Amino acid sequence: MDYRQIIALFVPILIDQAFIVGLNLVNTAMISSSGMAAVSAVNMVDSLNIFLINVFVALATGGTVVVAQYKGSGNQEMVGKAAGGTITSVTLLSLFVGLLFAGFHNPVLNVLFGSADQDVFTNARVYLIGSCASYAGIGIVEAVCGALRGIGKTKSSLMLSLIMNLMYVLLNIVFITFLDMGVFGMTLAANISRYAGAVCALVYLFKIDASLRVQLRDLLHLPISMLKKIMFIGLPFAAEQMFFNGGKLLTQTFIVGLGTNAIATNAISSSLAGFFQIPAGALSLTIVTVVGQCIGSGNVPDARKFIKSFLWLGSASLLITGVVLMPFFHPLVSLFGPPPEIVGDIFLIVLVNTIAAIFLWPISFITPSALRAAGDSKFTSITSMLSMWLFRVVLGYLLGIVFGFGILGVWLAMNCEWGVRGAIFLWRYRGTKWYAHKLID
Repeated sequence: MDYRQIIALFVPILIDQAFIVGLNLVNTAMISSSGMAAVSAVNMVDSLNIFLINVFVALATGGTVVVAQYKGSGNQEMVGKAAGGTITSVTLLSLFVGLLFAGFHNPVLNVLFGSADQDVFTNARVYLIGSCASYAGIGIVEAVCGALRGIGKTKSSLMLSLIMNLMYVLLNIVFITFLDMGVFGMTLAANISRYAGAVCALVYLFKIDASLRVQLRDLLHLPISMLKKIMFIGLPFAAEQMFFNGGKLLTQTFIVGLGTNAIATNAISSSLAGFFQIPAGALSLTIVTVVGQCIGSGNVPDARKFIKSFLWLGSASLLITGVVLMPFFHPLVSLFGPPPEIVGDIFLIVLVNTIAAIFLWPISFITPSALRAAGDSKFTSITSMLSMWLFRVVLGYLLGIVFGFGILGVWLAMNCEWGVRGAIFLWRYRGTKWYAHKLID
C-alpha cells in the first residue's frame, strides 16, 4: 500500500466525518431554537446514545479489521463471509440494545439525570425512546460501511453515510424549523433517515456493487468460527466503549448537578471540539484499513511506518484546524444562541482543549486504532477502561466538584487522561507484542 492509495482512502472518510460532525453542529444549533432545556436534554441523551451506539459500532469495527486482514491476505471468499457475519451480528445486537433501553427508559433516566429540571427531563424521555427505536437502522448502515472500509471502498461508505445524514438534517429543518416539533421532530427525523439509510445500504450491497461478494446465505448463516474472529476484536472494544463511555456518562452526572447552563456549556463545547477534531478523527478511521491490510499481508515494517506518519499528521491537522478555526469562535458559537453569561466559559474550555489535543489526541486515539487493527484489542481495551476510570472520572470529580473548577475541571481531567493513555499506547507500539496475534488463517 502506497501513500496515493492511502490518500484515496482518507479523503472520503474525511468528507464523511466533516458532514457527520458538521450536520450534528447544525442539528444542535437548530434544536437551540426550542430553548436551553431542549439543548440540554438532547446533549444528555446523546451521551447515552454514544454509549449505546458505540457498543455495536465496536462490533462493526471488529468486522472491519477481519475484512481488512482477509483482503490483505488475498482471500476474497472469506472477505464476503466476514462482511456477512459482521452485518448479521451488528443488526441483532443493535435491535436488542434498542428494545432493552426503550423498555427501561424511566429507571435509566432517573439514575443518570434525576436531578435535572423537569422540562429537561421530559424532553430527554421523548428523545431517548425515539433514539432507541432507530438503533437497528443505524446498526445496519454502520456494519455495511465498516465492511466497505475494510476493503478500501471508502467512497461507497461515504455515499451511504451522506444519504443518511443529509436526509437527517433536511428532515430536521422541516420538523424543527418549519413545523416547530422540537425534540419529537428530531427523533422522527432520526428514525426516517436511519431506516432509509439501511435500505439503501442493503440495496447497494446486493444490487449495485458486488465487491464484498456477500451472499444472502452469509447473512442468514453465521459460522461460529467467523463470529469468534469478529468477537476477538469486537468484544473487547465493545467492553471498552461501555466502560469508557460509561465513565463519560458519570462525568455527565457531575455536570447535571451544576445546572442547565452548565449542561448547555458542556454540550456546545463538545460540539465545537468535535468540529475541530474532524481531520484527526478521519485519520484514526483510515489507519484501521491501512494497518489491517499491512498485517494481513505480513508486512509489519510498513505498518510501523504508517502508524508513525499518521501520528505526526494527526498533530499537524489539529494544529492547523485550531489556528484556522479559533479566530471564528464567536460566529461559530452564535449558531447555538447561548446565554451571554456562558460564552466566556465555552471559549476557555475550547481553547484549552484545542491546545491539549495537538499533543495528546493522536497518541490517545490514533495509536489504539492501529494496535486494534493488528489484533491487539484486549490490551487497548483494558488500558482505555482503566485510564478512564482511574483518571478521567476520579480526577474529573476532584477538579470539577471538590476543588470547584466546574466544567473546566472536568475537561482538564479528560486532557490528563489522554496523556496517560497515549503514553501507554506508545510504549506498546515500540514493542513487538501488538502484532503477534494470529487473527486469520
